[in-house]
Amino acid sequence: MLQSRGDDARGPDPEVPVYQLTALYNQPEDPAGFDKHYENVHAPLASKLPGLQRFTVNRPGPDPEGNAPAYHLIAVLDFDDETAFGAALGSAEGQAAVADLANFAGAGVTMLTGPSSLV
Repeated sequence: MLQSRGDDARGPDPEVPVYQLTALYNQPEDPAGFDKHYENVHAPLASKLPGLQRFTVNRPGPDPEGNAPAYHLIAVLDFDDETAFGAALGSAEGQAAVADLANFAGAGVTMLTGPSSLV
């Protein structure tokens, strides 16, 4: 179970910055296969990362003009700080999650990391 960071109706306390990993998954050749692996294997692996505070997934839809989105799935993982993120990535669970990318993310994934806060 993920720990709370002092959530209110708007989400985490805006005064408490978090360190985020944002994963932008390109459109796969086999969307159903990607989704099955992500939901049944990868997300459960990532959910076990030590120090993980929140894990959200966005499945973008078409833009207002009906164009397909650039990304199939966007995952955002929140940690207390950069040290906690580094420890999670270096853990056995983190290594397993990184190694699993080769099993389903053949179309490519862009990873962005850095501090984040609510505005």
